[in-house]
Amino acid sequence: MISDALPVLREDPVMARLIETHDPYAEPDWDEYERLCISIINQQLSTASASAIRERVFELVDGELTPEAILEAEDEALRAAGLSGQKIEYLRNAGRAFQTGDYTRSGLADCSNAEVVDRLTEIKGIGEWTARMYLLFVLRRPDILPLGDLAVRRGIEQLYADGEELTRAEMRSIAEQWRPYRSVATRYIWADYESD
Repeated sequence: MISDALPVLREDPVMARLIETHDPYAEPDWDEYERLCISIINQQLSTASASAIRERVFELVDGELTPEAILEAEDEALRAAGLSGQKIEYLRNAGRAFQTGDYTRSGLADCSNAEVVDRLTEIKGIGEWTARMYLLFVLRRPDILPLGDLAVRRGIEQLYADGEELTRAEMRSIAEQWRPYRSVATRYIWADYESD
């Protein structure tokens, strides 16, 4: 997908510069449940806070973030890692869902983006934003534009409007030139936003 996307994205001078500056694919290749947990941890937190909590949670489970590890972990230990009671509940809900349903790449391969969002949002604690992160990071769907993400919106505003506020319609219009690889463009926008 990346090699196909780059020629398209380089047509946009802003994207061409980001491609030369950042590598948004340097993160570890987490499995499906791990990545869903990371998205839950990241909900409504700054990048730095979420990263610190994620590291402590992975330490707590000896690097094996599985449904079983989260379901067996003590509440107090998870709280000490920085998780709220609500996020502990959400991680456990996701763990139980993964034990009873197939949310893997292969299990969801035949589902449309909308069907994936519907299935994931049936899990208490998984909202639209988290489901879109799953489409983008886990299922690697090529054309996801998660405008529900504050960093994506702020990144687009900084790169394309000198920090001036844009409507979502204006952002969608800017992103048209990235089709059918808006997911790849989104990752470059995050990489740039998080590097500031």
